[in-house]
Amino acid sequence: MSHVLILVPDPLYPEPWAWAFHVEAEALRAGGLEVSARPWTAPGDLAPFDAVLPLVVWGYHERYEEWLALLDRLEREGVCCVNPVPVLRWNGDKAYLAELDAAGVPTVHTIAVEALDEHGLREARDRFACERLVIKPPVSASATGTFLLGPGDPLPGAAAGQRMLVQPFMPSIAKHGEYSLMLFGGRLSHAILKTPKTGDFRVQPHLGGTERPCPPPAGGEALAHAALAAAPAEAVYARVDMVEDGEGRLRIMELELIEPALWLQHAPDKGAAFASAIRKSLP
Repeated sequence: MSHVLILVPDPLYPEPWAWAFHVEAEALRAGGLEVSARPWTAPGDLAPFDAVLPLVVWGYHERYEEWLALLDRLEREGVCCVNPVPVLRWNGDKAYLAELDAAGVPTVHTIAVEALDEHGLREARDRFACERLVIKPPVSASATGTFLLGPGDPLPGAAAGQRMLVQPFMPSIAKHGEYSLMLFGGRLSHAILKTPKTGDFRVQPHLGGTERPCPPPAGGEALAHAALAAAPAEAVYARVDMVEDGEGRLRIMELELIEPALWLQHAPDKGAAFASAIRKSLP
């Protein structure tokens, strides 16, 4: 029986994470794998494991240099990592969204700004022909450091002079929600619709967002494949977040290829396809 290690948060990480870990670990065990867990900040000797899965490395964005050092170690030691290290490294910096946008993949338009200031905001409003902007750090998770700016809102002090991503606000998030499509081994498993609480635009559960299973939106699977094709290697597991723009066209919001909640409790097979994809990727 193959033995895999799921990397989980540092013991001092403040947010509850067991709800995400257990559903994924149980699916893997049901698929015939032995599963262990260790903090990603202290993984120890990795030789006993057939593969390392960074499925719950929550908080990596707060210790990003440490995270990159771990990726370097996995490559140096030849550890089988799922997803592959080049995918994890590429996906950790959301500037890949600007790459997708520039390559013609329908994406929420994204500008990467090295040192954001009021002039940069004005340029973004002109370029997008949009008065409401979303700004976020390129290395972030759980909506950390994300701001919605209206027409007269100044640049928040925490973002001034920082490397930031600037996007037009998508009103459909507040009105309808954000789709997440889960793909395992390149095949669509299931989809959910995430909606923010009233008066907010952030869909994360710890911020009051809710989710429910739904059919994938028309054209969503093809869009997910087009976006994932831009990654430097094949993603064994993937969550592709997308929204509708003002014309009803689907656009990529984010690719979650490191530590996404996969909502396996909503999968028709309860995660069997997920476990199968992981098992087939092992040496």
